Amino acid sequence: MDLSIKPYDLLDDAPGGSPAERGGDFKISLLDYGGGHLTEKQDASIDECKAYLDTPATITWFHVQGAIEAETLQRLGAVFNIHPLALEDITIAGHRPKAEIYDEQLFIILSRPVWRNDAVFVEQISLFYDENLIISFSNGVEDPFEPIRRRLRKQDDWLLNRQSDFLFYELVDLIIDEGFPLLEDLGARIETLEEKLLERPGKSTLNQLHAIKRDLLLLRRMTWPHREVVNFLMREDFPLMQDSTKVYLRDCYDHVVHIIELLEAYRDMTASMLDVYLSSVSNKLNENMRLLTVISTIFMPLTFIAGVYGMNFNPEASPWNMPELNWYYGYPFALLLMLGVILAMLIYFWRKKWL
Repeated sequence: MDLSIKPYDLLDDAPGGSPAERGGDFKISLLDYGGGHLTEKQDASIDECKAYLDTPATITWFHVQGAIEAETLQRLGAVFNIHPLALEDITIAGHRPKAEIYDEQLFIILSRPVWRNDAVFVEQISLFYDENLIISFSNGVEDPFEPIRRRLRKQDDWLLNRQSDFLFYELVDLIIDEGFPLLEDLGARIETLEEKLLERPGKSTLNQLHAIKRDLLLLRRMTWPHREVVNFLMREDFPLMQDSTKVYLRDCYDHVVHIIELLEAYRDMTASMLDVYLSSVSNKLNENMRLLTVISTIFMPLTFIAGVYGMNFNPEASPWNMPELNWYYGYPFALLLMLGVILAMLIYFWRKKWL
């Protein structure tokens, strides 16, 4: 396998913008706890990480944040004994979420949804789990696991007194649950857009609707594989994953299903809103056409009357040649005739409910 290329160069058009936008500064965070102690280093070197690999009595968690050079990734793979295929998956940004077991080491890829520039983007999260050892990779700018790190600093017994598989579950659950606040924001945007559709639909409303549909499609592509990943963790006979932790994974699976149901509901809503928009535009066009038709229909008899009295017949040559042209009130008569025709047609249209 050739890792001579830099990460993210394979998918410059992947969700999240340019490589500079997708990846922050490279940093390794180290957290080692157990037996009544907790050690944390925010910016550890690879050599410092080696000293914590031979501590079976404690739980060690390494988190790699930001864009990684290929050479650095190879060194990390050699130190942490990461399978080459897993390293290749880390290199490719925007990978589909999945779960694999390499040499009794569990490896999963998750997708983390984030808001950026009023749109949804996806950051890739890679997790390795070996006995008392967890390694996480995030190609984003912000550390997604800071809430769990804060809980450990506060000596949360719920985490400190559990095995490493429970910490692994907490990391997975945190990434999956980040879909709920994002969907809540999308739901609020959909409700606002629905009100605009009913009041005054326009081209900007249609553009916003298409943007939301695009975000929902991206979230759907990202979330459906999560169900397969969690189901794999629950069903696979992996010795390091205890039955007591699989109970919590079932709850995580329920969260994934709930998110999928919300996504499908929002997709149906946006599809219905698109139909409402097209119907509103069609109705508005029909109303305009009806108004123009009424106006044209009113002017048709007026044009006829004006055309008749515009003919150049000589009334002196024959008594039948428009004798009203010589009337004293001939011109007011023509105007009153036109006005009477207009009023009669307006009354007729009003009774037919065309106005």
